[in-house]
Amino acid sequence: MIRYTADHLRSKVDKKNFFMEKMIDLVLKFPAQLREALSIGNAAVINKHTHPIRSVFVSGMGGSGIGANFVQELTRTELKVPFTVGKGYEIPNFVGKNTLVIISSYSGNTEETLNALELAIPTGAKIVCVSSGGKIMDKAKAMNFDYIKLPSGWPSPRACLGFSLTQQLFILNKLKLISNKIIKQLDGAIALLEKNQAALNKEGEKIAGKMLGFIPVIYTTDRMESVAVRFRQQINENSKLLCWHHVVPEQNHNELVGWQGGDNKYMVIYFRSSADYTRNSMRIDINKKIISAYTPHILELWSKGRNLTEQMMYLVHLGDFISCHLSDLRGMDSIEIKVIDYLKSELAKV
Repeated sequence: MIRYTADHLRSKVDKKNFFMEKMIDLVLKFPAQLREALSIGNAAVINKHTHPIRSVFVSGMGGSGIGANFVQELTRTELKVPFTVGKGYEIPNFVGKNTLVIISSYSGNTEETLNALELAIPTGAKIVCVSSGGKIMDKAKAMNFDYIKLPSGWPSPRACLGFSLTQQLFILNKLKLISNKIIKQLDGAIALLEKNQAALNKEGEKIAGKMLGFIPVIYTTDRMESVAVRFRQQINENSKLLCWHHVVPEQNHNELVGWQGGDNKYMVIYFRSSADYTRNSMRIDINKKIISAYTPHILELWSKGRNLTEQMMYLVHLGDFISCHLSDLRGMDSIEIKVIDYLKSELAKV
């Protein structure tokens, strides 16, 4: 049995041979990526399904799957059919001829997503693939499925949130499941990010300095859980650090009690928005008083923006900057994911 040691997993920064491209370079391209994604989506052709669509299922993992979480929350008040996100090998039993199945994999070779695609084919569902290539794109072309091809060459799928999120919105819109309201709001989000990017980068560096040495605990409301999930994943992959998240009000029914075992090694980070439900905002204020008895390290990150779409993208951009600067402070390579590569290589042997 091979023991995967810390030496295998860590990738400390070599000061003499610093990385040609860092994650922060990709983060800086996020507004431009959203703009390009809008062009790709506008040009995409998605054909009408032969049966009425009564449910939506999206299969995607990691950086290719998180876009679906955002779409699920953004369309909650408009989409009139159930929207389910799958993060594994299997598909729900309800998937059938009245289901839209979106297969999302930037590389096109994600093992779990490929398996979900194979399971979806015999159901008669409307299948649309979103990928830059790989086996999924080959299958889409061979089976004459609708697909949206993403630009290749991005070294990290987690840096492609703008592509996956936007294309899923366009698919729903072109199949008459949602209006183009949220898509139009992305234009405002791009302008907001471009205007505030320098300040967000600077603020991200400042917050990362405060977080150094602590275990992050991320909280937000159920309206923006995707923002918290995204930040947790970025801290995991970019900063090489364990953390967790929870949402209010559910957190008030369980985890809040667990703070009796908390201490000042934890730093609590609240993502807050003017779109938060009023009672949830009150809950957070009370939560802060309770938690402050166990740790004084509590940060509130407030969003900017005129609507939920802009506010989510604002907090995503801030969180991405934080994770990159925290990576640098910890002496880590924000691009490197050797442990995931090792896992895939071991699975490939079976």
